[in-house]
Amino acid sequence: MHLLSLILIALYAFGLTAIFVYTIAQVHLVYHYLKGTSRKKPKVNWSEKSSEAFPMVTVQLPIYNERYVVDRLLDAVTNFNWPKEKLQIQVLDDSTDDTVDIIAEKVQKLQEHGYQIQHVQRPTREGYKAGALQYGLKRAKGEYIAIFDADFMPQPDFLRQTLPWFEDKNMGMVQARWGHLNQQYSLLTKLQAFALNAHFTVEQKGRNNAGYFMNFNGTAGVWRKACIRDAGGWQHDTLTEDLDLSYRAQMRGWDFYFTEEVVSPAELPVVVSALKAQQFRWTKGAAEAARKHFSRVWNLDMPLIKKLHASSHLLSSSVFLFILLISVLSVPLLWFQSQEPGLAIFFKLAGFFLIGLIGWLLFYGTSFMIQENGSTLAKAGRLIYMFPLFLSISMGLSLHNTIAVLKGYARRTTPFVRTPKFNIIGLSDRWSDKKYLITKLSAADITEGLLTVYFLGGIIAAFLLQDYSMLPFHLMLFVGFGTIFGHSLYEKTLTTTK
Repeated sequence: MHLLSLILIALYAFGLTAIFVYTIAQVHLVYHYLKGTSRKKPKVNWSEKSSEAFPMVTVQLPIYNERYVVDRLLDAVTNFNWPKEKLQIQVLDDSTDDTVDIIAEKVQKLQEHGYQIQHVQRPTREGYKAGALQYGLKRAKGEYIAIFDADFMPQPDFLRQTLPWFEDKNMGMVQARWGHLNQQYSLLTKLQAFALNAHFTVEQKGRNNAGYFMNFNGTAGVWRKACIRDAGGWQHDTLTEDLDLSYRAQMRGWDFYFTEEVVSPAELPVVVSALKAQQFRWTKGAAEAARKHFSRVWNLDMPLIKKLHASSHLLSSSVFLFILLISVLSVPLLWFQSQEPGLAIFFKLAGFFLIGLIGWLLFYGTSFMIQENGSTLAKAGRLIYMFPLFLSISMGLSLHNTIAVLKGYARRTTPFVRTPKFNIIGLSDRWSDKKYLITKLSAADITEGLLTVYFLGGIIAAFLLQDYSMLPFHLMLFVGFGTIFGHSLYEKTLTTTK
């Protein structure tokens, strides 16, 4: 057996093992999610309270160039069923386009109607979203801080549904579940909802039920201001300021709560470039948070299982690195197997790790079967259709996300690129004539096209070598990378020729 083949096998086995271990952690969260919790919601009769008895709440709206959605956001938060005199609204506006004028006009009208709303503009955009939140925090009157990104449309009773949990004096943050305004718009939005729904049921609720560390998701949540200050405030040394502050707060002993029942709908990205921007920020920021907090977690005096789950949580974005690793190695290993029959035993053993797919099906399937409408048989049929498509697209994003993860671990500084939203809700809505679209193919986009051809080669090789052990895997990779590259090329072509 050649040295090169041994090295490739070792790397391949390492990647499979890492993915399998992470899968076990996710399956464990399924158990805790289904097991449930004995925690009961505090009963607060708001109708019996006078306006003076309501706590002061500051609503922070971090905005950067959101001309299409900021107006509806302001309509939503000013529709809260909460006394005007106990509601401060901060529009933390870092915009550089006509969003500034849209906000200024809207704020003036709302002020005339008696709302305590301020159009807050900083001298610089230092620290991006984290910097804006910290800037606003210093001027916040509220005992509690509710935060919403521009594309969210919280329901009128949002505060009345989340604030009761703060009856517990140690409660630092309450996170609501994200809903989706445009889930049915396209296959892309359906697949995003498929993934996010699992995170906002099995993952978040599972962690919370078990008493493991969870995270604020950057929006649709409420903080106790004292908790933010005690944890050191908003810091901008990672792109995921929400995950960073969450860990600092929980390491200080504050409790968090995830409420699955309270849903705050938002707009899903409708173009691949916007999805990539979002994925890059999440995966790079998670790697940065892991670099910052991993050793701190292991220095805490808490149960081993809690440390293991915190580690899995912090390192979760690294799974894309291992997906890309085994994907790229699978093609040459197919050829090595044909040249060295002794490797066949290894590939049979490696198949054991593919049992992890059952774990992923359980993780995503649990959420899907609970939230989807219809009969059990109909839902199972849709799951069989959605699950492989979701895996394929996740694989197709692995190059982009691996670059983000590596930059995060390497301390490479990158700007906070917000996810552009276009107020795309109905099936007839169009995005091609909108601002904020990226019109140039990047080197990563081109590489995704090359990988599409590469995995097509793996498919062809299966028939030439009459070895079909990797064929399903390579088919999924070809579909995933081909879809991502095809969409990127189509979007760039459409926006540059309009």
